[in-house]
Amino acid sequence: MAKAPKILILNGPNLNMLGKRQPDVYGRETLSDVEQSCRSRGQSMGLDVDCRQSNSEGQLIDWIHEARDSHDGIIINPGAYTHTSIAIMDALLAAELPLIEVHLSNIHRRETFRHQSYVAKVADAVLAGLGSQGYLFALDALARRLNAQQET
Repeated sequence: MAKAPKILILNGPNLNMLGKRQPDVYGRETLSDVEQSCRSRGQSMGLDVDCRQSNSEGQLIDWIHEARDSHDGIIINPGAYTHTSIAIMDALLAAELPLIEVHLSNIHRRETFRHQSYVAKVADAVLAGLGSQGYLFALDALARRLNAQQET
């Protein structure tokens, strides 16, 4: 029996406050709700989903480095680090894994400083403005990509 592909879902700063912080922008679901939905969707597709959140840039970078040898793809919502962290961008490049960036809100309809994404420069795809469904669409896309790689 083949090992289930392992997907790392990373959430950056303030995402631990989902459901409490600006629910008009980010929704009423908690991070725990989002993670449970992702694990459930992943299981239905034969994926092993590993969810992590940190408010620390260094911790996120360490997890990305580890993922290179332990995971098959990354979904990341870098939070505010989206717009500021060249270090996270560089770590994602070094990981050399399929990568999808997710944002709950449409960052392009918000403040101008949110329009810039360093992660988007290295991501295979970006999903923004779909709420928590963006994570599920990202899982679907990664599953298709990984299946296609196995078939070749």
